[in-house]
Amino acid sequence: MCDDRSILREAKRIVVKVGTSTLTYDNGKTNLGTMDKLARVLSDLLNQDKEIVLVSSGAIGVGVGKLKFRGKPKTVREKQAVAAVGQCELMHMYSKFFSEYGHVVAQILLTRDVVDNDHRRQNVINTFETLIELGIVPIVNENDSVSIDEIEYGEHRVFGDNDTLSAIVSKLVKADVLIILSDIDGFYDCDPKKNSCFNLISTIEDITPEIEKCAGGAGTKRGTGGMITKLSAARIVTSAGINMVLANGKDPGVILKILNGEKVGTMFVAKKGGCEKNE
Repeated sequence: MCDDRSILREAKRIVVKVGTSTLTYDNGKTNLGTMDKLARVLSDLLNQDKEIVLVSSGAIGVGVGKLKFRGKPKTVREKQAVAAVGQCELMHMYSKFFSEYGHVVAQILLTRDVVDNDHRRQNVINTFETLIELGIVPIVNENDSVSIDEIEYGEHRVFGDNDTLSAIVSKLVKADVLIILSDIDGFYDCDPKKNSCFNLISTIEDITPEIEKCAGGAGTKRGTGGMITKLSAARIVTSAGINMVLANGKDPGVILKILNGEKVGTMFVAKKGGCEKNE
């Protein structure tokens, strides 16, 4: 059946998206333990000859912690400056953790104009493919220091969230599966933070109007994503023939469970005969 998760055991090329709420504590400081375990889990997959692309949020959150601010800056120019500081610190930590497990990382910062332009998009694809061939982990983020879509427009932006970005990256690299790690266990039939009678939906084959009604607004105060952006990402990848799993990233070991075919989180089932992944 199309909801049989055993297919995920055969996934070769995997895109993992990790959110700010997973990488930081409630006080905004970096969760080093989670970052370390994430690097270890992904390194172990690389040792199994899997191909990994990591889409990471957290630049502004890490920047706030690095600069010891009490909260997120309010103006766009301040957020861009904090993102520039945070991105440098974020990559430094990823490089340190992955190197401890014998692997090299590379930074790729994207903006919408890059993927919308045929020539630039092909250049980005070439870069991804070369890095993957060399066994290097591409770590992707939106270039917040020059693109204000994510930090200014919130949930109404078109490209400026890393859920949507991870979906676009999955198409660019022709991934087998996209795993989005969030601060909740999966997709619910209502907002578990507002309702006591909620149910986790294990498998979603079609994003119907009823499913859309289940999606709430923005997520935690430390992140910018919500269920709306998760559905947007699912719609992009499933229509391209790519499976997607939404799960809780508190323990990055959940990635191994997902790829072992265990029923954790919510699986959005790829459409049969989906369009070309890199269209």
